[in-house]
Amino acid sequence: MFIIGLGTAAPSQCYSQKGCWEVFSKSELCQRLEPRSRAIVKKVLTGNNGIETRRLALDSIEESFEVSPDILHARFLRHAPALASKAAERALVDAGVSAGQIDALIISTCTGYVCPGLTSYVSQQLGLRPDVLALDLVVQGCGAALPNLRAAEGLLQSQNHVLSICVEVCSAALYFDNDPGVLISACLFGDGAGAAVLASRPNPRRPIRWVSSGSLLKPEERDLLRFEQRTGMLRNILTPQVPALAGRHAAAVFHQVTTAADLDGSDISGWVLHPGGRDVLTALRDGLRLSEQDTRWSERVLRDFGNVSSSSVFFVLEAAFCDSAKPGYWWMSSFGAGFSCHGALLEVG
Repeated sequence: MFIIGLGTAAPSQCYSQKGCWEVFSKSELCQRLEPRSRAIVKKVLTGNNGIETRRLALDSIEESFEVSPDILHARFLRHAPALASKAAERALVDAGVSAGQIDALIISTCTGYVCPGLTSYVSQQLGLRPDVLALDLVVQGCGAALPNLRAAEGLLQSQNHVLSICVEVCSAALYFDNDPGVLISACLFGDGAGAAVLASRPNPRRPIRWVSSGSLLKPEERDLLRFEQRTGMLRNILTPQVPALAGRHAAAVFHQVTTAADLDGSDISGWVLHPGGRDVLTALRDGLRLSEQDTRWSERVLRDFGNVSSSSVFFVLEAAFCDSAKPGYWWMSSFGAGFSCHGALLEVG
């Protein structure tokens, strides 16, 4: 399988972390929180956590304080198809492939639910053929991109072009209470979409070959990182153990795949890692024995967009490729709810 086109999209509204605190600190919602909770929000939004700005599908920060099932669902339905379609359009242009050449469409999301799924909306907006195979993958959290791509790899046994999309409207999954994990989540996540056009033949302009991949699932750890439903809304469970889990499991999948390929860390010239947060990137560097130079593209995406969940690795892969990263073997890794972790070995020309 070859990745022959890439595209990303994010809302036009860009909010600084410090600007978010200035508005939030004066809100009625802030005053309803316990003093310790207000201190947590201030520390995350004004401290050095690796994020400077986020793109959110909000006309103003004040909109984020209006949380109800109907408001959040309407936000997801309005923005998820639009962001997914924009990323897909850019990937198609990058690949030099027309919408009519797409044989299958796979879309992953975890921040909202519609039936029929997002593939119905996106296929209509892109003008895909009526006989396109459309698959909606849900509830895989931040790690969804690689399972999505692995599904595409299977489809390419009988199809010519597959369009893979991950889209998250994290501002449609907001929740506020005095739980530290809930508050930190509200301060870390941004909105965005990433897309890739996949084919069985390479594109000289975008020479990325999918070599092999692996996954790891730890159901006994699923309560450490997950969504739950409360008052009809998604509530993120984010525990302090997550960075260590990410570092440990990412290293395990890396060694599993590279050992089978008779490679090791010294053979990898590019690292495309899900930037879950500053502490997560630190744990990944420790687990994979990397330098800050190795994680610079992940840090750049985190700085400018925050954690854009499942679409993150598309942003990082695009950043690395546009930065003329050194050709050779690259490693891509994502992880999230489950607790699940995934990795893929790429060969970049």
